[in-house]
This record gives sequence, structure tokens and C-alpha cells, in this order.
Amino acid sequence: MARIILLQFAAAVIVALVASVVSGLPAGLSALLGGLCCAIPNAFFALRLLSSARKPGGSPMNFFVGEFIKIALTIALLGAVVMFYPGLNWLAFIAAFIVVLKSYLILLFRH
Repeated sequence: MARIILLQFAAAVIVALVASVVSGLPAGLSALLGGLCCAIPNAFFALRLLSSARKPGGSPMNFFVGEFIKIALTIALLGAVVMFYPGLNWLAFIAAFIVVLKSYLILLFRH
């Protein structure tokens, strides 16, 4: 699980660097923020699952509560970026979000 989270953060940085080179610093920052809007909630969800797995008698409800928190945090982060970053490059922002969201496929097809 930690490899997937690290891969998502690495994908966010790589997409941000590519966007910076191709379209400039504002696009790179937009891409980084878009990638982090996906990677940060996933990291919190993974930590929640890890902490609940160590407790004996874990409930499946922990998974659903964690998933709800992850979705709410994702929406909140996306909204905060849109609201507080006026120079947002939408193409870089959405592209980075999608790349980070689907980056787990790299590890899935690796083995």
C-alpha cells in the first residue's frame, strides 16, 4: 500500500515537472496541486486502513467511513484549489489529477 501512495506522490511531481517544462510555472503548479488533490486523500485513507487493521476486531464500517472521508477530502481540496488559486491552468490540473488517480495501474500491471 505504501508503494502505491509513494507512486502517486511521485507521479504528481513528475507531471508537475513536465507541465512546467511544456507550459510554464503556473501550469506546473496547477498540475502539482491537481496531483496532490488525489494523492493526499489516498494517503490519509491508507493510514486509516493501516491503523484499523492493527486493532483486533476491526469493523468493515471503518472502510466505508474512511472512503467517505477520502471522497469528502478530495472534493474539499479540489474546491479549495479552485477558490484560492486564481491562475489555475485547468488542463494541467485535471490531467495531473487523472494521471495520479490511475497511477496504481503501473504497479498492477508490473507483476
